[in-house]
This record gives sequence, C-alpha cells and structure tokens, in this order.
Amino acid sequence: MSETVKYISVEKLTEISTVLFEHAGLRKQDAVTVAQDLVAANVRGLDSHGVSRIPMYLERIRKGVVNPTPNINVEEITPAVSKVDGDDGMGFLAGHKAMEEAVRLAEVSGIGLVGVHRSTHYGMAAIYAMEAMQKGYISMAYTNSSPAIPPWGGRTAYLGASPFAAAVPSGSESPYVLDMAMTVIARGKIRLAATNGESIAEGLALDKEGAPTTDANKAFEGVCLPFGGAKGAALAMLMDLLSGVLTGANYAGNVKSLYFDHSEPQNVGHLFIAIRPDLFLPQSEFNNRMDDFVKKTKSLPKAKGFEEILIPGEPEERTASKRIKSGIPISSNVISELRVELEKIGFDSSVI
Repeated sequence: MSETVKYISVEKLTEISTVLFEHAGLRKQDAVTVAQDLVAANVRGLDSHGVSRIPMYLERIRKGVVNPTPNINVEEITPAVSKVDGDDGMGFLAGHKAMEEAVRLAEVSGIGLVGVHRSTHYGMAAIYAMEAMQKGYISMAYTNSSPAIPPWGGRTAYLGASPFAAAVPSGSESPYVLDMAMTVIARGKIRLAATNGESIAEGLALDKEGAPTTDANKAFEGVCLPFGGAKGAALAMLMDLLSGVLTGANYAGNVKSLYFDHSEPQNVGHLFIAIRPDLFLPQSEFNNRMDDFVKKTKSLPKAKGFEEILIPGEPEERTASKRIKSGIPISSNVISELRVELEKIGFDSSVI
C-alpha cells in the first residue's frame, strides 16, 4: 500500500465488525458470521473483500435493500438437489446455508447441488469452497454479480466479475484452493485503490467513455476487462447462466449495483456443488493420489525467475500465517471510514 497502515489483530477487527453489524440489526450470530468472513478475506490477503466493504454493506442495510434478519428457506428438490431462498439477506448467510446443504446432500448421494436466489454479494468466494473442503469434500462455488465487464466486443458493463471458487482436499500436502474473478483484476481491488488514492496498472479497465485508464476512480465508474479476452468474457457469461438464469435470480445485467443502486434488492444468484472424494476410490487412496500430485507438481523444473511452484491457495495460506501473528494491515482511509461508522452508533472510535 502507498499510504500508511495500522496493524490490527484478527480478534479486534472481528469484534469491531461484529459490533457494527449487530447495531445495524443483524442477529448476533449472523453478525459474527459476516464479521468473521470479512476478516478472513483480510487474513488471506484479499483486502478488497474484507472490512473495507463494511460501510457499503451498512449503507445498503440502512437503505432497506438488504434484509438484516432474513428467513432463509431451503427446499429439497431431489435427493441430490436443493434450492435456497436467501430472503434478500446478507449473501454470506445464504452462502453458508447453501454449502452446508450441498454437503448434507453429498454425504448421502455422493454429490450435492444447491441453487440460490434472492441473495446479495457474498464476499470472498473461497470461504464457501473451503468450508466444504474442511469437511472433506471437493467443492465448487459459482456466483453472478452486478455488471462489471462487457461481453466480448461490447463496451458497456453487462456481465459480472462473477468469481469462481473450487477446493480439493489432500492428505498431508497443501490442498488445492482456487478463487478467481472473470476479470483481469477483481473490481473490489479497483475500488480499494480508489479509496486509498492509488492508481491501477494499464490494461485492467476502461473509463465510462470506453477509453483505457489507470485512474482507479474512473475505472470504477467504467468497466473492468475480462481476463484472457474472449475466454474470460465467455466464462463470465457461463457464471451468469449457471448462477442467474438457472436459479431464478437476476441475470443479463439486471443484478443491482452494490454501490450505485439502492432502488431494490440485488437478487444475486449462486450455485454450490459438493462432491464426496471417495466415489471412485477409497478415501485413503484419493488422499495418497492428491499428495502425490502436489509433490510431483512442486518438484517440476522451474521457469526462469521462479523460486518454487505453488499450488493455488498456498500464497493465501502463507499470507494468513503471517497476518494471524502480526496483525492485519488496514489503510488509514479504511480506518477513517470504520471510525465514522462507529461514531454513528455512539461507539468509541478510538478502539481502532
């Protein structure tokens, strides 16, 4: 970061975040869940999806477009498929409920598929994939999101950044944990750069006139570019089809903006998959094969300039190990925004 930062412990940041969401009307346990998920993103180095988003989430609750006390409904469709109505609550809550259901179905049927509608932005996608992985399941999490990128050949925001997450457990080696947006850079990172007064690299975004820009504020008002050109745009379209069209959620550019549209709930859609890893092989053999795969991958000859080959998820785990010990670096601008929120509820803002 180019500006000053303050290192705050995981416990303190979680406590502050919980207080803010509980005062916004969330049930205590729901407030804890959302707070823990946001801080978990900071811990893993995904600061764009961490506590910097709290003021935006609180504003949406105040505007009445997020239900602070949702009645999340789960309906089993077949022995392997369920659907979840998020009741316009925080997406974190619908996300966890849906992945828990996917695991429950997979335990019996071998695979569980759960579609979600009437949800909202659900933060770091890896949270849900890792939740199932930690219970021993292979998992995937799909979501659509508000317009951020154009379809290939277009110039206006239409498809979401729509991250995809997947996780595969291993035995004693590092598990595979993928979390990637369909953009060259996550839109939240552009927003964080704008908040911190930082520029962005070339080739990441266009301004609202369709011209390339390195100005984070202009980029945030414009469009992100899909990674891999037409390939990234095509995958973003797939995320919208599976998460939006299939589930009954909004789609085709109709997911409401987190930042600029407080007219009605977002109606974000998600799709979760959990798979038992012992379907074709005994669990022990699967674990051994995963460990063997990781070892072989990491022992391959390295390209010039690389000291080691990493499995997806390893960089985040290393960041997490450091930040759990040393604290989470939070920029002065984000701290100022959180202090404003604390002062609104009469809480001592000097705690942060």
